[in-house]
Amino acid sequence: MVESEEKREREELTSEGRPSESEGAPGGVDVEAARARAAAEGAAGEASRGVDPDASGEEEARGEESQAVDGYPESLPQASGEATLAAAPPPEEAREEAAAREAHAVNGAVAEATASEAPRPADATPAWINEPGFEPLSAGQIVRGHVAQVNDDEVLVDVGYKTEGRIPLHELNIPRDTKPSDLFKRGDEIDVFVIKVEDAEGTVLLSKRRADYRLVWERLERHFKEGEPLEARVTERVKGGLLVDVGVRGFLPASHVDIRYVEDLSQFVGQTLRLKVIEIDRQRNNVVLSRKEVLEKEMESSKVELLASLKPGTAVDGVVRRLTDFGAFVELEGGVEGLLHVSEMAWSRVRHPRDVVKEGQKVKVKVLSVDPAKGRISLSLKGAQPDPWRNIHERYQIGELVTGEVTRTVEFGAFVKLEDGVEGLVHISQLASHHVNDASEVVQTGDQVTVKVISLDPKARRIGLSLKEAREDEERLRTSQFNQSRERDSVKLGDVFGELQELLDERHAAEDQEVQSSSENG
Repeated sequence: MVESEEKREREELTSEGRPSESEGAPGGVDVEAARARAAAEGAAGEASRGVDPDASGEEEARGEESQAVDGYPESLPQASGEATLAAAPPPEEAREEAAAREAHAVNGAVAEATASEAPRPADATPAWINEPGFEPLSAGQIVRGHVAQVNDDEVLVDVGYKTEGRIPLHELNIPRDTKPSDLFKRGDEIDVFVIKVEDAEGTVLLSKRRADYRLVWERLERHFKEGEPLEARVTERVKGGLLVDVGVRGFLPASHVDIRYVEDLSQFVGQTLRLKVIEIDRQRNNVVLSRKEVLEKEMESSKVELLASLKPGTAVDGVVRRLTDFGAFVELEGGVEGLLHVSEMAWSRVRHPRDVVKEGQKVKVKVLSVDPAKGRISLSLKGAQPDPWRNIHERYQIGELVTGEVTRTVEFGAFVKLEDGVEGLVHISQLASHHVNDASEVVQTGDQVTVKVISLDPKARRIGLSLKEAREDEERLRTSQFNQSRERDSVKLGDVFGELQELLDERHAAEDQEVQSSSENG
């Protein structure tokens, strides 16, 4: 009775210390795996003591079989074992030991799983990862850094990584005859392309050439999309246009260099121009630019301002750009063009604009009218000059003979230009003293003639001229002058003989004086 009660107590204690398989292990631990690990640990412990695990297992199996037969352990040493084994405990104690080992293995597995799920201590990761300025790098990205060191074959750059990145010489994007120290110095801020994060030590291989290339294309694509102009330097004159440096080689066609045709494009080499990207193809490395569109846009904006500021009657400077049959187009300051009509080129009649102005000539013109809605400006060249009829009385008087040029003949007479803006009419009845059927019978266009002013009307801007009276006056003048000359040159006989008699008398007196002198001496 006492023995059976002690057996029950031992079984209850064992059952309390070991969880049932149906309940499962705490924390989701695999019980079978724990048991397997426990068995392995036991085998390893026996091997360390010099016991063969397989032999031990066989002995235990045989012991269990013996116990199953008669309820007692084997009391004799096993012939196969090299050492003498202690007597096996009773079946109840064997079960208790097995239960204890299993519980220990399960608890160890639970502790190991819990420890693996716990957060790693701070010292489990490299210290530089926890620095505030650290940002992870990856190949292919562009980052901004500061030059830390400049060598002859490389440049070291601080990009906020655990170590400085390295730019090899061939990735610096500098001319061959240039040293890195000529372009870079410590502290310079530059953009670099991450070629490779080489190893766990954090050595980074960088490229400025690739960063520049990518950033240039991104900038060009942005300008192309937004339509904003950029500045670029002209490097070379080529067939059909100019080459410009926009980070990559760009082409400026001759037709897009200026608003007007430019004959000599070499004058732009070395200049920095404002250009617009009008075509871009990154795959073909093709960039086409235009200066013409930039100028047209600037001109359009300035044209609105200029049209608002121009007032009729204002005198402005300009340059003649184009000639037509009906006038000339004059470019004013700001690039705005106005029309100078042929009738406003001079105070006198103009056959063709080329007779007064030429392309490229600088002129001072007067604003006649401005139409902001239509963008039109009317100009006058003669309006910027004094009116020749204003003081006409001071230069010409009735009855005066003047010289002029025949500008044209008409049915009723001929027009004679006295000066710029002053033309007089010689009526057909005043061409000659005889009857004239056609003015061309007497004068031709271009003849230089002397005419007489017979009438003057400043208000009507008319001068009456007479060729007939001028010729009559000239004839009378010539006759008068001839008569005066004849009177001056005429000699009387009395005057001639009188002078001769005086000479004879003087001679006779001289001879008498000589005779008298000789007689006295004799």
